[in-house]
Amino acid sequence: MKILIIGGTGLISTAMTQFLLEKGEDVTLYNRGKSASPFDNRAKILTGDRTDFATFEQEMSQVGTWDCVIDMICYKPAEAQSLSRAFAGRVGHLIVCSTVDVYAKPASRYPITEAEPHAPPAWDYAQNKELCEQLLWQAHERKEFPLTIIRPAFTYGEGRAMVHSFGGGSKHLDRLLKGKPIVVHGDGQSLWTSCHRDDVARAFVNAIGQEATFGKSYHTTAEEWLTWDQYHTIIAEAIGAPAPTLVHIPTDLLAKTAKRAHICAINFQYNNIFDNAAAKRDLGFEYTIPLRAGVARIFQWLQEHGRIENSDLDPYDDRVIASWELYGAEMGKALIDVDKS
Repeated sequence: MKILIIGGTGLISTAMTQFLLEKGEDVTLYNRGKSASPFDNRAKILTGDRTDFATFEQEMSQVGTWDCVIDMICYKPAEAQSLSRAFAGRVGHLIVCSTVDVYAKPASRYPITEAEPHAPPAWDYAQNKELCEQLLWQAHERKEFPLTIIRPAFTYGEGRAMVHSFGGGSKHLDRLLKGKPIVVHGDGQSLWTSCHRDDVARAFVNAIGQEATFGKSYHTTAEEWLTWDQYHTIIAEAIGAPAPTLVHIPTDLLAKTAKRAHICAINFQYNNIFDNAAAKRDLGFEYTIPLRAGVARIFQWLQEHGRIENSDLDPYDDRVIASWELYGAEMGKALIDVDKS
């Protein structure tokens, strides 16, 4: 099959491209050429900027038709509109990577299904992804192309460290290795899932050209539903760190006072667990890489590439913890006085 991937060298798309090449597919990548290609010229490369809409659309009109186009980097409504203009009537199947963050939080039921109402939080990324989906579904209904939407949750893999209450980055792993305390939003009991990129990528590959997927959306998420406390503990075990000291700080307070924790208020404090039944049925999705094994893999990769950040150079976490302990102690004394009165 003749397949175009818009992106192709990112986290999920790198694995996806590799799997397609192993199957002998004719793969072309369209991107800015700023990331080195790991594919040894086995994939064709078209260099360009998809946000230069007129040029992008002209380039696509000149390279013929495609059996399948997979857009991994459609983040804004204008990009979705350009995508529709570029490929209307010129592609056998369009697959677009969206996100589970398009859903309302908290959800109406758990695990969350694809029928969950869409009402993304006040977060540009989530709101833009939802607008992209709306525009693309409209194009699908106009019969411009058969559309499939795939919604991963948090996806990790070689090249990306694990997420935590202050966002991302490998400094978190260094803190664990050094036995430093780890900030956890709330009581650490909301549920979180993390899926390795290889499992997600295989679902994208399996969707290509499958008529059963036309006009449908799918979750490709992990199936270990872990509390944040369990999550940090498993990560520590996977990298050979001591059992973590977890410092729980109320989410509202943390998000208001620590800018890096904003994501906790709009996302992490809610249960993020999803029903993968549709993807299992139509995409052959399987969750094959448990968190402990996946973390061990990325930790080795980060070490080999010198990508473990030195937490000693960034005291942010320690300052937040120190402030919490100081004012928490003062609050405790005040409450004792209240009880005595």
